Amino acid sequence: MPRLFLLWPMLLLLPLAACQRQAAAPADATPAMQATSAPSTATTASMPAPAASMAAPSPTAPADGRAPLARYDGYGDLRFGMREAEAVQAWGGELKPLPSASEPCHYLTPKWVKVPAEFALMIEGGRFVRYDVGTAREAAPGGGRVGMTAAEIEQRYPNVEHRPHKYVEGAEVLRVADPAGGKGMLVFETDADGNVTAWRAGVPPQVDYVEGCS
Repeated sequence: MPRLFLLWPMLLLLPLAACQRQAAAPADATPAMQATSAPSTATTASMPAPAASMAAPSPTAPADGRAPLARYDGYGDLRFGMREAEAVQAWGGELKPLPSASEPCHYLTPKWVKVPAEFALMIEGGRFVRYDVGTAREAAPGGGRVGMTAAEIEQRYPNVEHRPHKYVEGAEVLRVADPAGGKGMLVFETDADGNVTAWRAGVPPQVDYVEGCS
């Protein structure tokens, strides 16, 4: 009897100790779960920056936010030599014909153009052959713009050809061939002070027309 009396309290303590171990387990597991769900400092540092902090657009992009589309062989999805209907379809938006649209050589302008001299597509013989730009918003292939000096154009285009302007004394026409060997040409017009006033891209002979279609 004395031995049973001593063992009885010990038997009662065993379930109590087991309950205490089971109760302690969730408390120990909580930090482990938190460590798993919280990203480490190294992981956070390696995550990509938000879109707002991405690099600024290329300086050759137009001021209205559109991607640069000028090419030696066309503009955007338009390619020199396309039939007029194909060019209009490739443009994908409204194009307004200028009053001379019934002529073999005429221009089309997009709806965002306020003055035709800003931007126009030349159609001759039923095909897209040239586009004219008179605004600094549009960058030429290679980065040339209205407002640049002839010296800046020379820096960007080592193979530039200088020709005297047909009508403006002291002004020049700067002609650049496609560096890839294509038929397209790039032509900058300057004033007497050597500043670019307009540029155009197209295929000969239309790209060399000084007076547009006339």
